[in-house]
Amino acid sequence: MDQLTTLLRGFGSRSILHQQAIVQSLGIPANDYISIDLLNELGPLTAGELANKTGLSTGTITALIDRLEKIGYARREKDPNDRRRVIIVPTYDDREEIKQAYQPLDKAMKELAQEYSEKELELINQFLAKAVSVLDDQLQTK
Repeated sequence: MDQLTTLLRGFGSRSILHQQAIVQSLGIPANDYISIDLLNELGPLTAGELANKTGLSTGTITALIDRLEKIGYARREKDPNDRRRVIIVPTYDDREEIKQAYQPLDKAMKELAQEYSEKELELINQFLAKAVSVLDDQLQTK
């Protein structure tokens, strides 16, 4: 069990370093990129939801969204379920610079995944999904 938690912390550290390298190569501030990555993962969110997920203030999030709109990585839309609310929609999926930045890691991870059976991959995916949930819970208590 101790080895697992040590490896997870190491994986987390390397993920942060990898993310920092990508943001630096793209010239996007780290908080901005983390926010668009969260939007891409979770789907459209309100500014308040994004502030809650990132731990940033709503004022900071408003300025961040302005920057993301300016560079074409997100846009504001009326919430189709509640026209009084505005949601933030990621728009960077098809951007070539994002694909190129992640292509080497995606390729290496897919090659690594080929070493495992479908059943093993299901277990790994289940564990990682639960680990993300644990991290989300931990972030909410900070």
